[in-house]
Amino acid sequence: MSSNYDATEFIDGDFEAHKSPLAGTTPRAPTREEVDARVAEAQQKLMDLRRAQEGLERERAALEETRRRQAEFHTGREEMTRNLTRGVGLLESAEFEARRDAEQMARALAAFREGLDKLTGITEESWTRENFGVELTRALTVLENARMEWNSARLKFPVLAGSEGGAAPASAAGPAARPPTLFETHSFGDLCRIGFAFTWPVAAAALAAVVLLFIFLLRH
Repeated sequence: MSSNYDATEFIDGDFEAHKSPLAGTTPRAPTREEVDARVAEAQQKLMDLRRAQEGLERERAALEETRRRQAEFHTGREEMTRNLTRGVGLLESAEFEARRDAEQMARALAAFREGLDKLTGITEESWTRENFGVELTRALTVLENARMEWNSARLKFPVLAGSEGGAAPASAAGPAARPPTLFETHSFGDLCRIGFAFTWPVAAAALAAVVLLFIFLLRH
């Protein structure tokens, strides 16, 4: 069997049509315009990289500022939590003591007002010879109760320590400034009546005992 050989059967027509006319020749040197274009392109890429770097730098600075503020918040929160917790405890204790002192002061104030009303309510002009001893005893009792309240309050409240404005002049005046005694303000007759008012219950009891003893002896 024989056949005719055709060399064109092994040639790609499309490849041959698009084959560069410079294939197989030495590459030419770039022109000035091509070099300028390559330089401009590289410069543009550098500018883009710089802008990207600046953007990253700004982003990093913002992140660092955020981290600093977060650290400041956490540190400040821990510090203020400790301070406020301690402050709550201290103020609660101080408030309790202040409320207790205020309650005691309110009770002392009420006692002062009551004592003052009782003292100012004593009118010696209304006393008579018959009730003189009893009224004087009552007045002295009111006075003593007021003095006890005053001395007790002075120990509790230091503000009352220097409230007696007349204390210093009285001390400076010497013995002449002392309060008058009972013997200086009442006559001998008044003192006798006062003594009788205090002793007559005892005398009456003794007399009653003597009478009962005498009756008992008579019956036996």
